[in-house]
Amino acid sequence: MNERVRAILITPAGTMLVIRRVRPGEPPYWVLPGGGVEPGDASLEAALTREIWEEVAGVPEVAGLLTVLTSERERGYYYLARIRQWSFADRTGPEFSEPGSGSYELQELSLTAEALDSVDLKPDDLAAWLRAILAGDGLFAQPFLR
Repeated sequence: MNERVRAILITPAGTMLVIRRVRPGEPPYWVLPGGGVEPGDASLEAALTREIWEEVAGVPEVAGLLTVLTSERERGYYYLARIRQWSFADRTGPEFSEPGSGSYELQELSLTAEALDSVDLKPDDLAAWLRAILAGDGLFAQPFLR
């Protein structure tokens, strides 16, 4: 089973960073920054830090693990983190140079259920989980963040 790490990256403006993916022949969709855990990663958080550097050229300040979602193909670990600086132009991930992979566009999204409803965040189970959190007491009301 593939393991993936992703982060809800909170910016100084109080928004979250998302990546809009546009692939040939598919409708656009959005994902949280992150990616696959590699054999050389010392831990899940190390994998997350590496992936965030590759995808947005920034270093996350990880607050903690929010949830783990498992499907038939993969297990996704979703973290909450702050990011103070990033440079999408300086990203280094290998996927950015693969022919035919489409485009990656970094966007900031408000931390509201309404903003989340305006995009097609993948995977669907993450979007549903995050929508419920944002519609309730909010992301920062999670017990370990108080």
